[in-house]
Amino acid sequence: MVFSSLDQKQRLPSTPPPSAASRTMRSNRSRDTKPELAVRRALFARGKRYRVGMRLTLPQRAVRPDIVFTRQRLAIFIDGCFWHGCPEHGRMPKDPTGYWHSKIDRNRNRDMLTDAALQQSGWRVARVWEHTPANEAVDLIVAILDSDPVKVRSASATSGTD
Repeated sequence: MVFSSLDQKQRLPSTPPPSAASRTMRSNRSRDTKPELAVRRALFARGKRYRVGMRLTLPQRAVRPDIVFTRQRLAIFIDGCFWHGCPEHGRMPKDPTGYWHSKIDRNRNRDMLTDAALQQSGWRVARVWEHTPANEAVDLIVAILDSDPVKVRSASATSGTD
C-alpha cells in the first residue's frame, strides 16, 4: 500500500502492554461484520448488486471499500464506532501511553485521505456508522445510486440507439 508523507509522519506511540482491551481489539473482524452483512443483505433484497472485498488501485493509494458499485463508481465504507471515532459511540479506552488515541486519530486521517483519493479518481464515497440501522443505510445508498448521472446517461444512451 502506498502511503503519503502525512501517513509517514504520524507514527504511533509504542504499543501498550498486553491487556484485555488489546486482546479484544485484536480479535475484531475487518470484514463481514454484523452491520456490514445486514447492509449487504438489505441491498441484495432490494435488487442491488455489488462487489465485496474489491481492491481499487488509485494513483495515490490502494483501497478496499466494504461494498463497491462499479458501474456507478460508488464506494461504501461501514465504519466501526470505536475504530473510526464515532462522535456518538466512540469511546477511548483508558490508556496512559496514548496509543489508542493516536491510533484512532490516524484512522480518521487515513479515512479523509482515502475519501479524497477516491473522489479525485472519479469515485463517490459513502460512509455509514455501524450503529446506523441497515434499512436507513440502504435508503441512503439507494438514494445515492438513483441520483447517479452516469447511470441515467448510460440508460438513455442504450435506449436511444437503433
